[in-house]
Amino acid sequence: ISKSHHPRAVEAATKYFLTQAAASALVLFSSMTNAWQTGQWDITQLTHPTSCLILTSALAIKLGLVPFHFWFPEVLQGSPLTTGLLLSTIMKLPPIALLYMTSPSLNPTLLTTLAILSTALGGWMGLNQTQIRKILAFSSISHLGWMVIIIAYSPKLTLLNFYLYAMMTTTVFLTLNTTKTLKLSTLMTAWTKTPPLNAMLLLTLLSLAGL
Repeated sequence: ISKSHHPRAVEAATKYFLTQAAASALVLFSSMTNAWQTGQWDITQLTHPTSCLILTSALAIKLGLVPFHFWFPEVLQGSPLTTGLLLSTIMKLPPIALLYMTSPSLNPTLLTTLAILSTALGGWMGLNQTQIRKILAFSSISHLGWMVIIIAYSPKLTLLNFYLYAMMTTTVFLTLNTTKTLKLSTLMTAWTKTPPLNAMLLLTLLSLAGL
């Protein structure tokens, strides 16, 4: 993230490090409190309610679910497009895998509340943006909300949803990287350079929107 040595990039890297470190500490803390109460160290079989609550919050911070989403648009805005692509696809895989493994022992009420808030806020906050990376960040938050809401009923469907999301987001990021587009104003004039590529971007955005 901080490869460009731009102050905004360094700030984004610091924010990313601090949030992820805090969330990792919380994951360890939840397994520790569970071991104190039950003598069981296995993170996939948490039985103590406090541990379940802490683990749910920790994974929400790692994924960037509302209300722990504030770091994600900022970090994505401070990173180059290729780094942004890695952050919104590959770096979401470990927390999703943890969520998948621990889904039976997570707090369902909290998880559903966070998911509903994420889908709503992800859509609303993306409306008022001109920076494409921020719009994609809010799109990611909204998609994660849908994934999290399904996980209690069908974890396999969540993974399928994640793979499809990753594929479409990769297409969008790589297209934007090719046309060197960062703002909506540049996107409006970008179609003159490579019309076929922009037609594909249009279709990808529509499929990312679920049409």
